[in-house]
Amino acid sequence: MRHIAVIGSGPAGYYTAEACQKQFGEECRVDILDRLPVPFGLIRSGVAPDHQSIKGVSRRYEKVALTDSVRFVGNVTIGADVSVEELRGLYDAVVLATGAPNDRPLDVPGAALPGVVGSAAFVGWYNGHPDFADLAPPLDGPGAVVIGNGNVALDVARILAKDESEFEGADIVAHALAELRGSGIETITILGRRGPHQIAMTPKELGELGELARAAPIVDSADLPPPDADAALDPGQRKSVGHLRAFAAGGADASKPIRIVFDFFAQPVAIEGEDRAERVLVERTRLDASGRAQGTGETYAIPASLVVSCIGYRTPPIEGVPYDDRAGRFANDEGRVLPGLYAVGWARRGPTGTIGTNRPDGFAIAEKIAADMPGDSGKPGRPGLDSLLAERGVDLVTFRDWQKIDTAEIAAARAGAPREKFTTIERMLDARTS
Repeated sequence: MRHIAVIGSGPAGYYTAEACQKQFGEECRVDILDRLPVPFGLIRSGVAPDHQSIKGVSRRYEKVALTDSVRFVGNVTIGADVSVEELRGLYDAVVLATGAPNDRPLDVPGAALPGVVGSAAFVGWYNGHPDFADLAPPLDGPGAVVIGNGNVALDVARILAKDESEFEGADIVAHALAELRGSGIETITILGRRGPHQIAMTPKELGELGELARAAPIVDSADLPPPDADAALDPGQRKSVGHLRAFAAGGADASKPIRIVFDFFAQPVAIEGEDRAERVLVERTRLDASGRAQGTGETYAIPASLVVSCIGYRTPPIEGVPYDDRAGRFANDEGRVLPGLYAVGWARRGPTGTIGTNRPDGFAIAEKIAADMPGDSGKPGRPGLDSLLAERGVDLVTFRDWQKIDTAEIAAARAGAPREKFTTIERMLDARTS
């Protein structure tokens, strides 16, 4: 029997568990540990609440979780309740599938001012993550700036711009919906250091901006390359740029009270304000021969009481685990970190790829575990962990417990919503017995 511990219950964690099942059959036991009492990681707290079809992938993970060989162990904090070193002593293999939940720092003067938040915090706020439920972002001013040219920036802009009726069927939490209802934001500016051909925005997400009830996307046609230059792009990117061209051709719809302005070739150099963010100082850029953005020295200010930085994520370091500070992930050689210790998903490669990218990643790690550990080591695995956690008084949460939490959240849903997420760990734990 091989005993495998996976730290993190997001897509990378469950795909790894599925891969280990197929690699070892009945001769393995996989424990998936998570700090929260609820599983599925960014599927629950990172995917936009109005993208329910994407969240449906969790049904696949549920099938894995309900097998005899896989167990969810929630409400267990690595470092506080059990260390990685202790897990390595208990299990044949330990797989770090912690993702990259921390924001990459915005390194400009004024980034610490109230009103400046990272996308992990802002997305966590409207998705009901316990760490960010009390964020209370300032929505009272007329201007918001979103820094970044990827899909997360689009998610943030779209959520800020939507009318309440457009959240029908979404699992946005009630406190965020209430605060958005009273928002005074009229202009959302999306800043990108480079141009339309360098965006990391997919066609579906861009197209959604053109369908909003009360917001119009605005692109300056002068920022767009000549149309024949699009031929060099891959089909998906070409379609995305096509949306930008359509936005530019359509101009601003004066009947819509909110504007979403794409400001290309623009980089933030400072955030200014007395006691809170009031404006973003922006420098105009140009692309050099290698395609990198270079400042031109021309600056201007954009009024903004809310600034959301969507410039990337980092994996938080864990004591005793080699870390690549520059890349913001665990140091590894194709997934191998130390003997018996592996990394998968964003914890291995950094925040790149889609949810589905984690599946082949998980299968590759399962093959490495099989190659490194061909036989039974005799380690205690699951019984050893249970004994250790019981000694320390840890109130672990099983997948059956999660199903009770799930049922309670569904029962608490407002009309038209699939669920009302509990935003505190205490409420989650209470739902097991309510």
